[in-house]
Amino acid sequence: MGVPFEALLPYGIIVGMYAVTGVGLSVTKYFVNDHKKARWNRDAWDKITVMERDLRITGSWRGQSTNPEAPAGFEVSNPWRLEKRTF
Repeated sequence: MGVPFEALLPYGIIVGMYAVTGVGLSVTKYFVNDHKKARWNRDAWDKITVMERDLRITGSWRGQSTNPEAPAGFEVSNPWRLEKRTF
């Protein structure tokens, strides 16, 4: 005797929701990252230096510039964070 298809409907719904969630998450990450693949395995150096430099040059966390000249005002912009003086 076969299994009625009504018993398999909940499993189909669950699998379908996993698929919809996975596709939605992938599309969201794609659009958030300026239509590029999401970065993975970023360490503190990538976040603090590389991504902030990209943000200051192009205005986007993922943007990169091929311009050999720095933008106006970039040469005096210091990316290093200094501690507050206590005295």
